[in-house]
Amino acid sequence: MSSALRFQVVGEAFKKKPLEIPNSVERPSAFFGKYVFNRQKMKEYLPAEVYERMCDVMDNGTKLDLNTADAVAAGMKKWAMELGVTHCTHWFQPLTEGTAEKHDGFVEHDGKGGMIEEFAGKQLVQQEPDASSFPSGGIRSTFEARGYSAWDPASPVFVIEDTLMIPTVFISYTGEALDYKAPLKKALKAVDKAATAVARYFSDDVKKVTSNLGWEQEYFLVDEDLYAARPDLLMTGRTLMGHDSAKNQQMDDHYFGAIPRRVAAFMKDLEIQALELGIPCKTRHNEVAPNQFELAPIFEETNLAVDHNMLLISLMRNVARKHGFRCLLHEKPFAGINGSGKHCNWSLSTDTGILLHAPGKTPLENLRFLTFIVETLMAVYRHNGLLKGSIISATNAHRLGANEAPPAIISSFVGKQLTNLLTALEESEDDNLLNLSGKQAVSLDIPQIPEILLDNTDRNRTSPFAFTGNRFEFRAVGSSANCAAAMIVLNAAMAEALMDFKTRVDVLIEGGMDKMKAILKVLRDDIKTCKPIRFEGNGYSEEWKQEAARRGLDIEDSAPKMFEQYLAPASIEMFHKTGILSEAELYARTEIKLETYTKKIQIEARIFGDLCLNHIIPVATRYQSQLIDNVHKMKEIFSEEEAVEVSRNNLKLIRQISEHSSFITENVQRLIDARKVANRISDELEKAVAYHDTVAPLLESIRYHVDKLELIVDDELWPLPKYREMLFIR
Repeated sequence: MSSALRFQVVGEAFKKKPLEIPNSVERPSAFFGKYVFNRQKMKEYLPAEVYERMCDVMDNGTKLDLNTADAVAAGMKKWAMELGVTHCTHWFQPLTEGTAEKHDGFVEHDGKGGMIEEFAGKQLVQQEPDASSFPSGGIRSTFEARGYSAWDPASPVFVIEDTLMIPTVFISYTGEALDYKAPLKKALKAVDKAATAVARYFSDDVKKVTSNLGWEQEYFLVDEDLYAARPDLLMTGRTLMGHDSAKNQQMDDHYFGAIPRRVAAFMKDLEIQALELGIPCKTRHNEVAPNQFELAPIFEETNLAVDHNMLLISLMRNVARKHGFRCLLHEKPFAGINGSGKHCNWSLSTDTGILLHAPGKTPLENLRFLTFIVETLMAVYRHNGLLKGSIISATNAHRLGANEAPPAIISSFVGKQLTNLLTALEESEDDNLLNLSGKQAVSLDIPQIPEILLDNTDRNRTSPFAFTGNRFEFRAVGSSANCAAAMIVLNAAMAEALMDFKTRVDVLIEGGMDKMKAILKVLRDDIKTCKPIRFEGNGYSEEWKQEAARRGLDIEDSAPKMFEQYLAPASIEMFHKTGILSEAELYARTEIKLETYTKKIQIEARIFGDLCLNHIIPVATRYQSQLIDNVHKMKEIFSEEEAVEVSRNNLKLIRQISEHSSFITENVQRLIDARKVANRISDELEKAVAYHDTVAPLLESIRYHVDKLELIVDDELWPLPKYREMLFIR
């Protein structure tokens, strides 16, 4: 980009006015789920007996027979065509962190030379998209193309524009999962079975346990024209170079500040469309960094919440472009300011209440609460390395441990009251410790302000897995990630912990011990076992890293090596025991993660080298030539001694440009050579490690010199939009 074009683009971005969104005269409740074939629509468009069978399928997991599928498809087609739908697609989540879809029209030959609109049960239930080009980690060869998508009735069908979108699982011809949804549903089934069995110690009324998820989606917005003028942002999702703006987030004035009008218009448009698609948007606000924002919904069942998050990501990108923005979901699009995460608030509930809610009305209810708290801590303790492996990526690695997000060590904060109680239970045989207190009030002594109810726990923003009242907040998940990856591991680990807990309690009961005493005995053992995972202090401190190592927690910070946790014996055993993923599927997913990591760093290195050699160095050289020309002209006007004096600053800049340019040129070649060496490595783990150890560090060391040149070179010559131009929406 020429400097003149840069100024034109920046100027046009600053002139943009918000797109006016008509005020909706309807309340959100009136249009919520407008484009979703939910139970209300099913009841309206399906025969009564078909509706009842579908409720049984959705609520109890009974199999869907083809006759029912045909009847559902007929009603679904009628509803969809009334909305102008002409196509359908099986919408699935391959191992690419995105979604996929292949659209088929509602058309078939009528046998008379014409066409009819057709949508049968077999089209609803199953399709065969080509699986050859999706990541499979070696499960499928390129020439073995068959893959099957199968409808997930637990996630409602919805309409986008002219297409009926059918949420599905995606499996290979030989039955292995090629997506996130299939193992997620297995994990949810496993935790339901294990948790229901334990919950029945406390109440025979429990019939089902549901895993719930409330994600908090952070994101950046940047003007579309400025985005297009940054090849690094366009191709990698982050700025590979760019000096800090003099003002960024240091004043803390953006956090929860007034939402800029253009952004508010985008948010309103996004929320209306999201609500129409059944996504229960609840919260919106400015985040810490400039141009950073957050959207959060009401809690939902985990399977549906994951689908809604993936749908929302697609929606955000489309709506942002309508408003002249690009939505950035990279975990660290701008250096020097906070990155973006996707905090996953996780809990378990039964058909009779929330299992992680305290205090209860009786010691029995409090014992149930403590049981599920302690077993959650056991799950996180046993598989802290795997949990970290489930959320790490080439992009999220920039954010974790950067004093803005949880550290790359998984620990859990439970708060002072729970810590004291767990310690007391560990050290005492007194069973009367289960009388927990509720929220306490504090008077602020401010006129007209009522007293505030304090939660039983404060918050610890440095904790990756914090208990926050009636849920755990897994804060380390990345903004761009499919949160199913973390939820698969978490729910699988929880299922294993509960299965193990029940086995040990049952042995004691069969030996003649009272049920409640047996539960307390096993709980005391587990409190001692998982104690190393509990940490209440500053997770950013160097002292914690040393302490975590002494406690035996996983302290690895290399993303490729973290992926190996999927192949640890304990991980393989857990997934096998819970029936979620086979060893072959785990090897495949690990291979995919390694390949993805390598490719992302590889792309960054190629773009970075091109920007340095074809954009930055030529501009720096041009400015240096102008300075040299100025020095020569000074000699024509002044005496040699005077010319040296008046040109002293220019001579200094000339030398600095030479030093920075030489470093950049020499090390870009080193970057190219390091990439070539890494590319020749056949083993995917070794290749990813080589990219992590030899290629990625060069990006950072070269960037330092590019950013120094940005401060030296004449602003009118600099070819790329700067941070101060991109980070402040007007």
